[in-house]
Amino acid sequence: MAAETLKSTTGAGGAAAVRRLLLDNGALTALIVLVVALSALSGDFLTADNLRNIGVQAAVTAILAFGVTFVIISAGIDLSVGSVAALSATVLAWGATQQGIPVVIAVVMAVATGIACGLVNGFLISYGKLPPFIATLAMLSVGRGLSLVISQGSPIAFPSSISHLGDTLGGWLPVPVLVMAVVGLATAFVLGRTYIGRSMYAIGGNEEAARLSGLRVKKQKLAIYALSGLFAAAAGIVLAARLSSAQPQAADGYELDAIAAVVIGGASLAGGTGKASGTLIGALILAVLRNGLNLLSVSAFWQQVVIGVVIALAVLLDTLRRKAGATPTVLGAPGGRGRQAGTYALAAVVTVAIVGATSFLHGGSSSSTPKFGLAVSTLNNPFYVQLRAGAQAEAKKLGVDLTVTDAQNDASQQANQMQNFTSSNLDAIIVNAVDSDAAGPSVAAADKAKIPVIAVDRTVNKASVDTLVASDNVKGGELSARTLAEKLGGSGKIVILQGTAGTSAARERAQGFAAGLKAYPGIEVVAQQPADFDRTKGLDVMSNLLQAHSDVKGVLAANDEMALGAVKALGSKAGSSVSVIGFDGTPDGLTAVKNGSMYASVAQQPTKLGEIAVDNALKAYDGKKVPQTIKVPVKVVTKENVAGFSG
Repeated sequence: MAAETLKSTTGAGGAAAVRRLLLDNGALTALIVLVVALSALSGDFLTADNLRNIGVQAAVTAILAFGVTFVIISAGIDLSVGSVAALSATVLAWGATQQGIPVVIAVVMAVATGIACGLVNGFLISYGKLPPFIATLAMLSVGRGLSLVISQGSPIAFPSSISHLGDTLGGWLPVPVLVMAVVGLATAFVLGRTYIGRSMYAIGGNEEAARLSGLRVKKQKLAIYALSGLFAAAAGIVLAARLSSAQPQAADGYELDAIAAVVIGGASLAGGTGKASGTLIGALILAVLRNGLNLLSVSAFWQQVVIGVVIALAVLLDTLRRKAGATPTVLGAPGGRGRQAGTYALAAVVTVAIVGATSFLHGGSSSSTPKFGLAVSTLNNPFYVQLRAGAQAEAKKLGVDLTVTDAQNDASQQANQMQNFTSSNLDAIIVNAVDSDAAGPSVAAADKAKIPVIAVDRTVNKASVDTLVASDNVKGGELSARTLAEKLGGSGKIVILQGTAGTSAARERAQGFAAGLKAYPGIEVVAQQPADFDRTKGLDVMSNLLQAHSDVKGVLAANDEMALGAVKALGSKAGSSVSVIGFDGTPDGLTAVKNGSMYASVAQQPTKLGEIAVDNALKAYDGKKVPQTIKVPVKVVTKENVAGFSG
């Protein structure tokens, strides 16, 4: 009886220990579960190449998140890190390539830019008494705006010496992963071994008590936000090195990923808790999720849902942990090192066991069905939704397994997706580049792996593709401008709504507009403003411009979505006293042409683009010769011919 009681007590104690382990290390447990699940579902997940991809893809988020960890531990928030990263990289590229400044000095300028932005945040919060949310939200806008001003909205080539930060050492260690590890160790040292690190925990735990105990809270906050800016600059440089160019729109939304990584890693938004290892695990969870969902061909829209659910569950776990009385293991706490070492050793053993098991699970599995990947710049645009539909229909017809990813107009996210395609050894890749320069390194990696690459709608620079399937954006822009000029009789005031700054489509169509208007000196362009290919922004920008230019007679929009926004802003003027011309020939655009609110649309054939891209990808995979360039005609669609236009 006593033996049974002892056994029961021991079992209960063991269950309690497991429960405590799970609560204290929820992020690590979640990471292990994710690795187990994805390894079982995809044979491409636990390959050496793919694991390197995960490390590289986690690096930028992790470096940003390490800086944000300081801020969140001290009960603050920093929404500006993504914009500061882009601004710092832009300053480096601008200084080194356009101003002839020595690279070393340009790097110092970039780092100083990040620190300066952080100091401004800290000053506004400490001495200006602004809430951290407001101060850093303002810096988010200022940083992004300055990045666009310096770059004039176009990517700037990165110095080749700094671009080596995106390379791999010895063929197995990616430099971004090495930088992430160094920054992570520095973060752990600051938090566990320095005065300012202890001050962060004290300020986050109880700011008033910290002040009364003699801490100079205001100066400490200046240093905390300066560190966040420093790490943001480092992340921006690493990101630009990966893309071989500084993108003015780079790292857009990365501040949310960084905050999510810190929270998933066990830090509390209320302050006072957090550790570097937890932040690293949080960043790895996000990278593993995105990588695995790509490999499993999960819809890009559902991927956002999954990421949101994971963040919510992480916060819920933090709440449960606090109710259960569990406390995160702090690096410097007594016994903390031993517990952490034991936990990570256990995780390593479990991971090794997973690798062995999944090698048997997926060994010998093969398929004769060709597997292609389609990397789309954004599916938040009807044009690319049609392109995807055409590609999927053709793939189904030809018996091809097609995986589609959505980069959401983020060049770095598309680079990650392309890396996933390459490491999965797909039979062919079709890429609709977010930016022609930024896509170059990823396409070059696919070329090296002997994977055929087809570019669709937008070209790829600094790398070779098997064929380019595209409409002529410059020619389409010229047609659009000439059509509007002729409609207005060669004179009148017009407005131009530009696309997303930095994208090749926006640049090429703007170039076409300018070329087409040269022959019509009577046409006066009174305003040119970006509306990011978005209908809502087109509405807002056009509404604002009408306050200063109520006598405008025409609108040139770089896509139908912005044109439709302009039509909404113009109201009854659209189609009567003001002629609006769009670009793309989307269903909504053609409907507006038919009812007369839009005068014309320069129609591409997105469905045809997708079909032709898949068809030529299959030919390249089969070893057949494909044309270097395939031009799909554009056509001006007006009310007279819209009924017969098939799109």
